[in-house]
Amino acid sequence: MKKILLSMMVLLMSMTAMAEVKFGYDAGFDLVSTYVWRGQYNGALSLQPTLAVGFDAADEKVKFRVGAWGSVGASDYMFKKGSTYFVPEIDVYATLDIYGLKLGATHYYYFDGTPYFSGLNDAGGSQTEVQLGFDFGAITPINLYLNWYTMVAGNDVNTYGNRAYSSYAEVGYRIELPQEMSLDVNVGMTPWSGLYTDYDNGWKNGFAVTNVAIRFDKEWELEHATFDLFAQASINPYDVNKNNVYIWDTGDNKCGGQQKLNGVIGLGVWF
Repeated sequence: MKKILLSMMVLLMSMTAMAEVKFGYDAGFDLVSTYVWRGQYNGALSLQPTLAVGFDAADEKVKFRVGAWGSVGASDYMFKKGSTYFVPEIDVYATLDIYGLKLGATHYYYFDGTPYFSGLNDAGGSQTEVQLGFDFGAITPINLYLNWYTMVAGNDVNTYGNRAYSSYAEVGYRIELPQEMSLDVNVGMTPWSGLYTDYDNGWKNGFAVTNVAIRFDKEWELEHATFDLFAQASINPYDVNKNNVYIWDTGDNKCGGQQKLNGVIGLGVWF
């Protein structure tokens, strides 16, 4: 993580050495009815704050951020391993956006009793991921975006005991609507067996579509804050069957990718 962050900072300094830059930040939170991550159910009602600082180019086409994101939910009632399937989460990340090109690294940490960066040494429950993406909307009228994520360290081992390098590829399209509204449609897939398919190496050689989602957003701009009301519906097509296509009432059966239909409503507040 440290080497990745240093490389991103060197690249940013090189690209902006001759350009005017200004301080930038992201601060706010989402309150969501359900914590759904890449087609997987990760908890019930959750508060998810974000705080990041960095630099923006004068034209805002180059941005650098270092920040933290967290999630504490109604199921996360104890900061103790074994107390509940869902635990609080605090992630640190760095992202660099260059005219639509996005480079990023994230260290995911779950309160399992191990040191925060234990995952860098392949111990504990935490994980480290790198990202490569491109948003065509940054330089063209076409709001198509592509992202690729790969786990490179931490708790990510397949059924043979080897590093899985679990990866997730996403393609999406954003439709801008009147009155500060938008509609996002995206499809996520994993190219080989990994955490998104429960490390099942025998299922169709590992490739699977694991998320098909549609999200509606409505924003209100106020003097000191932006409010974002949103709703999302998604289905995880991987290994879907008649026993998991509905929303269960019991929490244990919802874990990870076991629940195939998910809905989220939420409110974001950003300063």
